[in-house]
Amino acid sequence: MFGATRSLFTLDTMLTDSDPSGAFACDPLFVTAVSLPACSRITRGDKPSSTNTSESLRDSSSMAMKATSADSPSADAANASTGSAQAAHLVNDKCIAEHASGLPLNLEGIRTLSFGDDAPDELRDLEHASGMHVFSAGYDVYALPKHHMPRRGMPAAVAAQGITDLRQLDHNPRLNMASFVTTWMEPEVTALMQDCLNVNIVDMDEYPSTTDIHNRCVSMLAQLYNCPTPLDKAVGSGTVGSSEAIMLAGLAMKKKWQARRKAAGLPADKPNMVMSYAVQVCWEKFCRYWDVAEAYVPVEEGRYGITPELARQKIDENTIGVVGILGSTYNGEFEDIQGLNDMLEEVNKEHPDWQVPLHVDAASGGFIAPFSFPDLAWDFRLKWVKSINVSGHKYGLVYPGMGWVLWREPGDVPEDMVFHLNYLGSDQASITLNFSRGAANVVAQYYQLLRLGRDGYTSVMANLATIARSLADGILATGEFEVLSKPHGVPLVAFRLKQKMDEDGNEVERGYDEYDVSDRLKEHGWVLPAYTMAPNARHVKLLRAVIRVDHSMTLIEKLVGHIRDALAVLHLHEASSEAGFLARQRKLLQPHRHDSNPNLQVKTTSQC
Repeated sequence: MFGATRSLFTLDTMLTDSDPSGAFACDPLFVTAVSLPACSRITRGDKPSSTNTSESLRDSSSMAMKATSADSPSADAANASTGSAQAAHLVNDKCIAEHASGLPLNLEGIRTLSFGDDAPDELRDLEHASGMHVFSAGYDVYALPKHHMPRRGMPAAVAAQGITDLRQLDHNPRLNMASFVTTWMEPEVTALMQDCLNVNIVDMDEYPSTTDIHNRCVSMLAQLYNCPTPLDKAVGSGTVGSSEAIMLAGLAMKKKWQARRKAAGLPADKPNMVMSYAVQVCWEKFCRYWDVAEAYVPVEEGRYGITPELARQKIDENTIGVVGILGSTYNGEFEDIQGLNDMLEEVNKEHPDWQVPLHVDAASGGFIAPFSFPDLAWDFRLKWVKSINVSGHKYGLVYPGMGWVLWREPGDVPEDMVFHLNYLGSDQASITLNFSRGAANVVAQYYQLLRLGRDGYTSVMANLATIARSLADGILATGEFEVLSKPHGVPLVAFRLKQKMDEDGNEVERGYDEYDVSDRLKEHGWVLPAYTMAPNARHVKLLRAVIRVDHSMTLIEKLVGHIRDALAVLHLHEASSEAGFLARQRKLLQPHRHDSNPNLQVKTTSQC
């Protein structure tokens, strides 16, 4: 169906002229997929003569009239009128469509299209037409298949346009304040990534330079995290993200614990992991997938992370490791890694056969702490830190799909986790859960390490911290929020609505909450997530704005303005709501003390 032809039909016209009986009723949200008029079949060839055209139109009109008469024999006059109107439409549609396309139309009666139909025969010859106009070729009257692969394909431009249309209602990634993941990179590195899309990084023999780049990144990160192992022998691996890195680090801790237990002749069937309830969900996945019991340290209002004292209460002979978080998903704070290390020093002295290690989940903070807080001891400078994971696709400033795991020394990786293979052309060692993986993100990580260097990363993190402080100040200036994030942590602002008080200092319920604020901001395109705190503090609702490299002060000023606008609208709705009315009524009906007698209480609807 040509775009020019389709544009003539409103929903009402389609349903009344093409389908007078209503048999082809459709969802009005998908007007382009309804029963189409008779000119939907296109043929290539010589333009038909006027006689043939007239005969085609008469035949089409006759068919339409006969079909209607067969359905309702008693309405001959109405049918004849409808048939005439349809014939008139066909004449007009045919002329416009032929003029727009330069192709003659063979009108063969009404054709009904269903969602997911394959491209019809009349469109087959258009598949390789270089000058094809996407919106006039006829494909746009078909919905893309949802549940099956089409029998025939479609032109590249049509497929691309259809997928683009599907994504039109997605949010702008740069306005997604929920995500820690990088949403902007320089065009030079984007071009490098494009060149590497067809490179499989596991093919070390075929792509030795890519393997070398990977190993250089591991060495640079090992040096950044003060690894005592010689840098050319640093042990680590690139991963799809921190989730895979955590699976590998956790599995190494479990296997090391099992080996110690079996060597001592002790059972090794009840491993547990000590961690805060504030851990990211990938730790829960690790414990469930690898049969490790979670020994959670609960959080509470005002304390949203692990403490050495509480962690020690959870450790026993079956503990495979303790997890410390450098950058909480909930409020961005750094847990006390130094304190956890000192506590494990005491525990392991008391129980030399336990040897409980410390893993640092630095997914968010691993590219922040070395540059913003260089004197903070959290990495391999601490004796019991045996492994670290970090997300290159967060503050490593690489697009999604890049994580890293590093170990203190080769002995911290069980030998049975290292696989050697030679079917790619040479002996190759593999410490990953995935096998085939693109090289683009690894190349991008190396680019960022070279492009920015230590000074560049330090400057970026300082800028983000400044912008986060400005956002926090703007949010506090509204007078409606309190900030839950900490200065030492990830550059984000976690905040919640303050408890509302009446004129007498009594707590009163608001007519809206953090979820309503979040919904209002979506009207301006912002994605500012509202959520509840970790278990034991689920009653705490909060909002979080993560500051990333592509967030400028100009953008944040707009966000603060839109937060003020959202509050103004919510205040207005609160005042006019039933809850607001009842609150005012309760205030007016409350007992008032009479000035002449303090012991006399008077119930009134007006102030005394």
